[in-house]
Amino acid sequence: MAADEPNRLHHVVINHEQQYSVWPADSAHPAGWSPVGFTSTLHECISYVDRAWTELRPHSLRSPGAIRDCGPESS
Repeated sequence: MAADEPNRLHHVVINHEQQYSVWPADSAHPAGWSPVGFTSTLHECISYVDRAWTELRPHSLRSPGAIRDCGPESS
């Protein structure tokens, strides 16, 4: 099945930093990523990610005590 087939099924996956991606359902998801339980066409999966992933910063930068210093300009 070609990757660009409109009805090919995909999974939405998430990593430990709560970042989302879309992965073909007929392939093993990459190490470090887990399915969120949503499977559909590529278009529908991308729409799901658009709705679910509203905070683009990695989880480690959102948590209290996260390093906020981005260099000398941030002082």
